[in-house]
Amino acid sequence: MESIIRAENINKKYKTKTVLEDVSFEVAEGEFLSLLGPSGCGKTTILRMLIGIEKPSSGRIYKKGRDITDVAPKDRNIGIVFQNYSLFPNMDVYHNIAYALESRKLPKEEIAGKVREIIETVGLEEHIYKKPRQLSGGQQQRVAIARTLVLNPDIILFDEPMSALDAEIKVVLRQQLKEIQKKLKVTMVYVTHDQEEAFALSDRIMVLNDLKIAQLDTPYNLYHHPADPFVRRFIVEHLDQKVRSIEDSIK
Repeated sequence: MESIIRAENINKKYKTKTVLEDVSFEVAEGEFLSLLGPSGCGKTTILRMLIGIEKPSSGRIYKKGRDITDVAPKDRNIGIVFQNYSLFPNMDVYHNIAYALESRKLPKEEIAGKVREIIETVGLEEHIYKKPRQLSGGQQQRVAIARTLVLNPDIILFDEPMSALDAEIKVVLRQQLKEIQKKLKVTMVYVTHDQEEAFALSDRIMVLNDLKIAQLDTPYNLYHHPADPFVRRFIVEHLDQKVRSIEDSIK
């Protein structure tokens, strides 16, 4: 598949602190790529550079072959979903999703068609006139996803969107997110510190450690062919321990 994003030799420093060192990767069109690693490894920094909130200290970022390193966030056609949803509490589901389209001065009929189509895609038809406080955490997250999807971005970035949700809700929302991605064939880049979440969602996973990419591979290869001792500990041993814990709990 053709790459939609290419990062070349990205370095990021904050004064005297180096956060990323010589990071290069590509994201294929329609791919679900997760960025996985311990706290402070640079996952969110990469996301912020892809959306344009931050610039690399050196290196370049390309989207569909075009250098977007210095392009403003609003001109990149990349959406982002944050952990805290950032919904308007005084607006219902319909108007939370419609808001960005209204700000672009689209005709009302066009807005209504787009909003209702995306509400159906994310399965929120019965909640269309509810306010955020009337929704569960998982439903609010789906509104946040719908609000991004309705703008038809080439890529959607996710910054640990499920970290505040209960385990049971996470499992359901993971499945829904993967179904949405397959249906719309949109490229998704997803930041998480949760190994199981990354394995459940991803076509490939970028494991970050010590300022660099430790391994960028399929879930299968990460588990069966870890590139170094860190990946073995962080992926294989963690997942094996999780399985043992589940087995122990049902004995």
